[in-house]
Amino acid sequence: MSKSLTISRDDIIHYIKLSCQIPGVVEAIAAQKIITKVAQEAGITVTPEELQQEGDKLRLEKKLVKAIDTWAWLKKHHLSLDNFEELAHTNVLSQKLAHHLFANKVEQFFYEHQLDYVTAVTYQVILEDRDLALELFYALQEGEITFQEIARQYIQNSELRRAGGYQGIRRRTDFRPDIAAAIFAASPPEILKPISTSKGMYLIWVEEIIQPRLDKQLRFQIQQQLFDQWLQQQFETLEILNLLDYDTHPQASEDALMQA
Repeated sequence: MSKSLTISRDDIIHYIKLSCQIPGVVEAIAAQKIITKVAQEAGITVTPEELQQEGDKLRLEKKLVKAIDTWAWLKKHHLSLDNFEELAHTNVLSQKLAHHLFANKVEQFFYEHQLDYVTAVTYQVILEDRDLALELFYALQEGEITFQEIARQYIQNSELRRAGGYQGIRRRTDFRPDIAAAIFAASPPEILKPISTSKGMYLIWVEEIIQPRLDKQLRFQIQQQLFDQWLQQQFETLEILNLLDYDTHPQASEDALMQA
């Protein structure tokens, strides 16, 4: 067998089609075209300084410390330096358009959906036996055992066991509805009575409920969320002409498709 292999553009497109990635690719291209068009209509431009800052940010995210690292990354992804600048330009344009459209709508959205941004710090252990879960729950209430001791004894996953069952800081939507209802009704620090689910009995320690604050990071997240929703609405109102559709055969009979 030859030690060289040629992969053409047609091969790449064909693989993307067979792997069912075309809808996602088409949507991403449409989004870029919509952003460019609306930004142009709004008179939004990108300055050389903004382009430089975004380029530096991209290199930092990709851990491209040296010039040789950048060139190797570009080669790996079949990008030119102009492509890299185009990527940075697209990112900045998208961010500036999102700010232009939704910066003044963030506060209203936040206060209307404030409960969605309340978070909880929790620890959990999932047990199979209901009686055991209740026994441990009452032992915790009486101070006969600590949650960390339960975690060390009953959690199988080594990393989770070392962390004492720590689940991180999570929003209401990150939990099952029945579990979220119990967690956000708690008065921390509090151990919840075991909750029965299809996965087992959840024994949960609620350490803290954190009320949301509209800081810079959350403001950016909400702005991006509103922007993403707006983009989705644009897709729904547009008829996207995909030239690859002409490669398909709409005349094929249902029998032929079923036999394929």
